[in-house]
Amino acid sequence: MTETQQHIAVGLDIGTTKICAIVAQKDPGSNIIKILGMGVADSEGLNRGVVVNIDKTVAAIKRVIADAEQQSGITIKEVVVGIAGDHIESFQSRGIVGISSPTNEISKKDVDRLLEETRKISISADKKIIHIIPQDFTIDGQDGIIDPVGMSGVRMEANVHIVTGLGTAIQNLHKCVERAGLKIKDLVLEPLASAMSVLTPEEKEVGVALVDIGGGTTDIAIFEENLVRYTSVFAIAGKQVTDDVRKGLGIIQEQAERLKRDYGHSFGASIEKDEVIMVPGVGGRAPKEITKNYLCNILQPRMEEIFEFIQAEIMKSQFGNQLGAGVVITGGTSLLRGTDELAQHILQMPVKIGIPSGFTYSGLVPEIENPMYATSVGLVLWDIQNYGGSSLNTTIVEGESVQTETEESAKMETEMDEKNGTEAGDNSINKVKEQVTKGIRNIGRFLKEL
Repeated sequence: MTETQQHIAVGLDIGTTKICAIVAQKDPGSNIIKILGMGVADSEGLNRGVVVNIDKTVAAIKRVIADAEQQSGITIKEVVVGIAGDHIESFQSRGIVGISSPTNEISKKDVDRLLEETRKISISADKKIIHIIPQDFTIDGQDGIIDPVGMSGVRMEANVHIVTGLGTAIQNLHKCVERAGLKIKDLVLEPLASAMSVLTPEEKEVGVALVDIGGGTTDIAIFEENLVRYTSVFAIAGKQVTDDVRKGLGIIQEQAERLKRDYGHSFGASIEKDEVIMVPGVGGRAPKEITKNYLCNILQPRMEEIFEFIQAEIMKSQFGNQLGAGVVITGGTSLLRGTDELAQHILQMPVKIGIPSGFTYSGLVPEIENPMYATSVGLVLWDIQNYGGSSLNTTIVEGESVQTETEESAKMETEMDEKNGTEAGDNSINKVKEQVTKGIRNIGRFLKEL
């Protein structure tokens, strides 16, 4: 029996078609991320990235957490959660503060005060701020400053990128995680998390668009000069592609998903050899035969529509001519054969499929080297980058982890939450605000290292 100090990071991706939790630990003496465990379950309680059935979502979260705990031997109490959905909106804003210190030297406190000042903007009452991301700073008229700490000046301004979401959607997501017995350490826009796991520093510097095509939403994040320049989410993605197959062939959802995954092509030119596919009949009816080309004729129009929307968003960002590294596509739908070829044909720029990279991994490596886990891995990296993971005092007994002080503290908090159950709903938004504020304090350091 040995007692060790472990720094554990847990990412929880609550998606439209799947829910995934990954537990990881960073080796203090190296850049190695050890994947300790993961859990994956079908998601039935979300639609277009938004919770529509709390009970089903809570049940799925509990299943993936139980699987991740069993594999890792760690009792999970806190998670970094991804958020998406077509309710997400983003826009540019600007803030100004004066520097009143005797030496006129700008401190981290002044930067935090400026970012907090940018929160005082007029937004719809049903919206809540998720991220405030600094673009650049201006000190006494000198612009283009990335890190103002330590510089001298009397007036500091900042251009910021603000991401907002529907308050009730955030509250329902928070409620699901809490009812599963967990606490949200941070709430992260999913394309930002995906970018951490699949983009390289060089790509972010020369300009790149990260496109995460999931089950319910397509998420976009554009980087240039190592800064987040634009974010967007729209609700056309893999589920709509599967629905087209289901309706076009008159089969059930599960069969349509299997056909898409096993035989689907999104670009006719990517089919090297056509072959006949047997489609099962419904309700005792005889099976029928189709070809790969016929299936592609169902899939390709919807995939073309998705990439046309992506193209419109890239042009809307006004960074379309500054993407030296082109587009990196990730997410489960990117696994559809010919997706990169179709994207390159429509977007007319370099395209590659992104898988988790940039760090040296150990442990359950083959399981995570897949575009469908880009967000989950990114949430883990966000936790490590901004918080260093959770510090757990653990006692290891034959490969199992039994928590001591941390678990007892969490137990007391859980009992207090149950006692104040009637107030939990009202407190959810306040908790989100606290976590967003915490995230703001770390965002400067995150973008500098990004």
